[in-house]
Amino acid sequence: MKPLPPERGFTLIELLAALLILSLLGLMSYRGLNTVLDTREHVKHESEKWRRVAAFLDRFERDASLAAPRPTRTVSGAAPAWRGQPRGISGPQIEFSRFAGAENVDVARRLAYQLNEQGQIELWLWPGLDIATSAAVARYPVLSGVKWFEIHYLDAGLAWTDSWPAGETSAMLPRAVRLHLVLASGEEIVRVFALAS
Repeated sequence: MKPLPPERGFTLIELLAALLILSLLGLMSYRGLNTVLDTREHVKHESEKWRRVAAFLDRFERDASLAAPRPTRTVSGAAPAWRGQPRGISGPQIEFSRFAGAENVDVARRLAYQLNEQGQIELWLWPGLDIATSAAVARYPVLSGVKWFEIHYLDAGLAWTDSWPAGETSAMLPRAVRLHLVLASGEEIVRVFALAS
């Protein structure tokens, strides 16, 4: 009978080479997993940001489509049905009368939009259309992370202006509204909303 060859194991160099290869594979797997987790977090953050932007634009479009050509009575006189101020003037940039929607959740009221110093667009709601000086305005942040908020109005001559009413002969409502937003992260959004005449 032939004797069996002696059992032979791995040498120290072979074991060290195997450990080196295994540690490199582990390091690459860890870095790959870390990249996947970072990407997932970034996508989640971006999705949330764009969901909030879309919700704001939907809200603004709904409010503008329900704009009412009705001036507001105040203690000091009357305010136009639609008032828009250029950027940099104190007070809301856009203020208008709005009828209740088909769902009849809200009552007819006066509302406004304003960019505050914290980079948030606020929605201002008054309790009704006619505003008393003692009427408390409710303010709600509707979009944060905004660097620039500007609105232009389309008049009957199809010219854009940065304030409304644009003159003595202006209609109660502009024909359209162009909204220009720049987010704090640098994205620029321009939307045009046609108003019912």
